[in-house]
Amino acid sequence: MPASNEWPVRDHWIDERGNLCPAPVIALARAARSSSVDAVLVVLADDPAAEFDIPAWCRMTGNEYLSSALQDAGTAYAVRINVH
Repeated sequence: MPASNEWPVRDHWIDERGNLCPAPVIALARAARSSSVDAVLVVLADDPAAEFDIPAWCRMTGNEYLSSALQDAGTAYAVRINVH
């Protein structure tokens, strides 16, 4: 899984801190439906399952998992929307 210590450039921010699986992926899926192709969505989550769930959602839906960035408040997961 790609990782960095920098915030990715983003078109939309989804704050799912404090929410457990499957809430971060559901929020990502909802935001993806209303986003344009090539938009970068970033999910900030502190649920350990998001590390596996978000890349799996990308593989299953054809969207691109870009990176994760560890932060004090959680982890930022960047996703490029390729399909709706």
